[in-house]
Amino acid sequence: MEAVWFNNYLPDSKRNLTYPKVPVFQFLIDSAARYPQNDALIFFNRHITFAELEELTNRFANYLQQKGVKKGDRVAIMAPNCPQNVICFFGALKAGALVVQTNPMYVEREIEHQLNDSDSETLILMADLYPKVTGVRANTPLKNVITFNIDGTASSLGDNTEDLQGILASFSPDYEKIDVTPDDLALLQYTGGTTGVSKGCMLTHGNLVANVLQTVEVVGKNYRRGNDHVIGVLPLFHVYGLTAVMNVSIYMGVTIILFPRFEPKSIIEAIHNYKVGIFYASPTMLIAINNHKEISNYDLKCLHTCVSGSAPLPNEVKEAFFRLTGVEAVEAYGLSEASPVTHSNPVNGLVKTGSIGLPLPDTDMKVVDINTGDECGFNQPGEMWVKGPQVMNGYWNRPDETSNVLEENWLKTGDVVEVDEEGYVFIVSRKKDVIIAGGFNIYPVEVEDVLFAHPKVQETVVVGVPDSYRGETVKAYIVLKEGETATEQEIIDYCRTKLAAYKLPRQVKFRPELPKSAVGKILRRVLREE
Repeated sequence: MEAVWFNNYLPDSKRNLTYPKVPVFQFLIDSAARYPQNDALIFFNRHITFAELEELTNRFANYLQQKGVKKGDRVAIMAPNCPQNVICFFGALKAGALVVQTNPMYVEREIEHQLNDSDSETLILMADLYPKVTGVRANTPLKNVITFNIDGTASSLGDNTEDLQGILASFSPDYEKIDVTPDDLALLQYTGGTTGVSKGCMLTHGNLVANVLQTVEVVGKNYRRGNDHVIGVLPLFHVYGLTAVMNVSIYMGVTIILFPRFEPKSIIEAIHNYKVGIFYASPTMLIAINNHKEISNYDLKCLHTCVSGSAPLPNEVKEAFFRLTGVEAVEAYGLSEASPVTHSNPVNGLVKTGSIGLPLPDTDMKVVDINTGDECGFNQPGEMWVKGPQVMNGYWNRPDETSNVLEENWLKTGDVVEVDEEGYVFIVSRKKDVIIAGGFNIYPVEVEDVLFAHPKVQETVVVGVPDSYRGETVKAYIVLKEGETATEQEIIDYCRTKLAAYKLPRQVKFRPELPKSAVGKILRRVLREE
């Protein structure tokens, strides 16, 4: 496929970038030198400057080295967004370790799987989560368990654990740098498990560094370097939050306002009070803000950059957010296997509704027919393959599964897309989400777009369910706006005027909420299994 997308790059955007041959923690070292007294992190009433963050990460690196953690060892972090998460991430990297970000919502079985699969001997976690580890600890390689209280007070649990606060107070801030290269692994980023068994994506320092610079080139045009604020509510244990919120912000020297969970009013207040410029979000977050009952009491016009990812951004949500803030939310796309960002609509450039945008600099793309394997032309649906410096080395200890998704450095994304003549990519569906009813392919996003336009619908998702006659049929799950009521037949009749008969939802279920991942992605798998 001809790289026509370059024609829609902004005039000052580069097609190819130069990547420094440094580990990703060099970004923190550099920003601490440039902006030592600027806030790096704000967490409720606690402010941590770049100089302080640099020192704290050095202390933790020294602790790990004293405990015998060597280059290449795995260090797991299980925590919500908080300063301790950031400190331990960069401290572990400075010690030469690989970080294994672990979802704090995991249950014992999932924790045990990830610790064993990664062979992690060190775990840092919030003290409140420790009971979930006690029952499985003996079945894992764990040697060092460090706990902390999210408010920064000492966590004295005993039971062969150590307190992070005490560690940071007692170890030296003088860090003896070890040799870490761009080719060294930095992160085992486990896939969310929404597509099967969770697998560890092997991401190098070079992958993470490249993706920061690629992202900044496309969506960072309005950043006020060294003098800006970003909302840090996307989970840092998810690669979207880790790269776009944490690593990009550390590189740009801007302040991250951390939130351990998404609470719409807290986000709205922070944007208003701190005059926040940057908001990385998911569509569900934007929906919640758009519909907040007190939104008229706050001024969100300070925002200059909003990027939406993790799920398709409905046009109605985008337009409502624009009316509220004056900012056009741009849709982007990524996946754990690519650090994660591969595509984005350009901030300040041509934004196409319903599109994930253009490939980032140094990112190549092709679309492959899912039946024949032939390369598709423009406006023909097929699986998107990508190639670039942000693509993983493979899955940890899973060579067979690696060979299924990596072919001559091309990453098979599993997403069915169409590309228009200007290079803008439109996701049609995940290969696994395509509904085949009576021999017809039905792409859920097309039905969902119609449902989102219904004035009573706040959220919706469509899945295929077994049908004895058609093989599969369309089932819609709907969350209505507050105070609204509707019937199944009303929704079906509405769709009848806007969709071909074979695409119509045959079943409609109303729910108070939809199951979501940590970044707000609706879990179709959970609904299909109901």
